[in-house]
Amino acid sequence: MRTPPVASLLDLTGTTALVTGAGSGIGTGIAARLAEAGARVAVHFHTSRAGADAVVATITQAGGQARAFGADLTRPDEVEGLVSAVTGTLGAVDILVNNAGTYPLGTIIDVDFAEWQAVVSANLSTVHLVTQATARALREAGRPGAIVNIASIEASNVAPAHSHYIAAKAGVVMYTRSAARELGPLGIRVNAVSPGLIGRPGLAEAWPQGVQAYTAATPLGRLGEFEDVADACLFLASPAARWITGVELIVDGGVLTNRAY
Repeated sequence: MRTPPVASLLDLTGTTALVTGAGSGIGTGIAARLAEAGARVAVHFHTSRAGADAVVATITQAGGQARAFGADLTRPDEVEGLVSAVTGTLGAVDILVNNAGTYPLGTIIDVDFAEWQAVVSANLSTVHLVTQATARALREAGRPGAIVNIASIEASNVAPAHSHYIAAKAGVVMYTRSAARELGPLGIRVNAVSPGLIGRPGLAEAWPQGVQAYTAATPLGRLGEFEDVADACLFLASPAARWITGVELIVDGGVLTNRAY
């Protein structure tokens, strides 16, 4: 294999990237960064199109290419329709970032089964469905690809009232390893990014004790930003990570290095 020159290691020109849950939060940063690297970006949303349209506007105003696509990722038929629509509009999906998910609170004693199922479905089942549809399309086209799954440091670091979310994100990490093993022979790399606490407007006011505790515990002394996660995704999706698959890249400012006792 020809080694790419350093100047092109993060160049995604000519590729199409699908970012799920890209209308808000971390997904907005991922979509913008992949577009900046040259990818045509499919900005997925579920219920709120306004956020996705705003991301598309930001990308296009900067000279990039992007379109918004709506779909309920818990429905296999809508997932297939999403991948088909993106392919027909922007070209075959080369890069998939499974970012969509939910982050509710619910104690083990009090959470009802419907909520448990909803959280696992939104955070884990959707990863499988979109990965499956994308991998099938890549196999049919005989094309390589890169998939990045957004997990969480909670996959290995317990937090109270998050058992359903933690179980789902731990599943994402192991699913990533399994998918890397199965899809590697097709030329499809699969990796995960596990963010720590990422700042957002109003977080410090809504949860001051949590922000202070995290900042004090992390060696780098700050919360993460959307772009910190986005750059990890860009790396794993790019030629710079061409021989990397099945890994979990932790992006937490070093908080997991903090001793428990």
